[in-house]
Amino acid sequence: MTKQKHTEETPEVTGKPQVDETIPTTETTEDAADIIEDELETMSMKCAELNDKNLRLMAEFDNYRKRTLKERIDLLKTAGEKVLVDMLPLVDDFERGLKVMETSEDVQSVKDGVELIYSKFISFLLQNGVKAIPTENEIFDTQFHEAITTFPAPSKDLKGKIIDCVAKGYTMNDKVIRFSKVVVGE
Repeated sequence: MTKQKHTEETPEVTGKPQVDETIPTTETTEDAADIIEDELETMSMKCAELNDKNLRLMAEFDNYRKRTLKERIDLLKTAGEKVLVDMLPLVDDFERGLKVMETSEDVQSVKDGVELIYSKFISFLLQNGVKAIPTENEIFDTQFHEAITTFPAPSKDLKGKIIDCVAKGYTMNDKVIRFSKVVVGE
């Protein structure tokens, strides 16, 4: 039995030197180091590439944000430009009317001119979605009217209704832009 044990312990001779694979050799350690170094270099290059992409993406987003902010500011500055340009002919009409008032002695023609300008202006407002809020004999409604005072109603059917309008109110595209200032009967 001891012989068998001894043969089991001694490696068979095959002509090749037996190397224990658990103990690294100098060659395998250097190869592994080279492989790890190559992988580290590859990972460093990928990391640098991703950092560069991230930096460029952040810069692109920052430029987009600045550009849209500038466009918004420009839009706000020029938002009323069309309305004002459309209003200029009315200003011209007023200037002509003022010149005629200085020299004209015909009051009726001046009155007709002012009424013409007024109708043009009301038409302009309607084209831009601005409408007057009706007040005459209407029931007082806090969504459209602002009561500046109350007055004893001349008749019972005018109680809670608008007796007089001090300043017209207006809506623009069904949104109140100015409340009517009214006197309400009580």
